[in-house]
Parts: sequence; structure tokens; C-alpha cells
Amino acid sequence: MPLSMGEKIKVILGRRGITLGELAEKTGQSRQNLSNKMGRDNFSEKELLEIAKALDCTYHAGFTMNDTGEEV
Repeated sequence: MPLSMGEKIKVILGRRGITLGELAEKTGQSRQNLSNKMGRDNFSEKELLEIAKALDCTYHAGFTMNDTGEEV
């Protein structure tokens, strides 16, 4: 079963030794707000890009049309 985005972020936090509070501070939001988003797994793509930058990661998302191979 694939990990949710919140679970993936938790894994990276653990590997980086960063707390949720520190990530919240780096992304300019409250710990409670970030915790709620993690629990609901409710992130905008903009937020995911900010989180990736704060965690020194690359975030990539998109769609590839199976019939043409075109990426959107």
C-alpha cells in the first residue's frame, strides 16, 4: 500500500532529524496547522514544493497520458 504524502513527509523528517515544529517554522506556518494538514493529508502543490525545499528534497508531480506519453 502506498504511503500518503503526510507519511512520506514523516519518514523524511525522521531521516533528517527534523521535528514537525521545525518544519512548520521553516515553512512559515504554525505547528498545529501543519499537524492538521499532515493528519488530513491535505496539501496544495505549492505547500509541497515549500516543504520539499525546507527538507532539501526535490518534489515532482504530474500526469503522463498513457496513450501519447505526453506529460502535463
